[in-house]
Amino acid sequence: MNKQLSAISIIVADYDEAIAYYTEKLGFHLVEDLAMGDKRWVVVSPSAGCVTQIVLAKASSPEQKQAIGQQGAGRVWLFLQTDDFERDFKAFSQAGVKFHEQPRYEPYGTVAVFEDLYGNKWDLSEKKA
Repeated sequence: MNKQLSAISIIVADYDEAIAYYTEKLGFHLVEDLAMGDKRWVVVSPSAGCVTQIVLAKASSPEQKQAIGQQGAGRVWLFLQTDDFERDFKAFSQAGVKFHEQPRYEPYGTVAVFEDLYGNKWDLSEKKA
């Protein structure tokens, strides 16, 4: 039996704001944007053909609105691996992505913590060859 994680959701305040951030600042691909009544099915992906995608889910209740930017409870929650850390760190920085630190060189590779437009913390990393 073959299983894989196909998608995760990130709770967002606004669909268009989130699409702009993920596509323009992080360089993600917009995979789907389908109207579904008062909701939309919005999916982005770090790169074409990436197995795990992100569903941008607009908060629709007070509890969900409180969770915006807090899905990792203040910890790094998402891990974005790249094949060229320096390229992406520079591009993200130039696009205004907020990094919490300068790159660190760990036994497993290069890493730096950044946050998305709502405050969710991410690791940008490149595995050591």
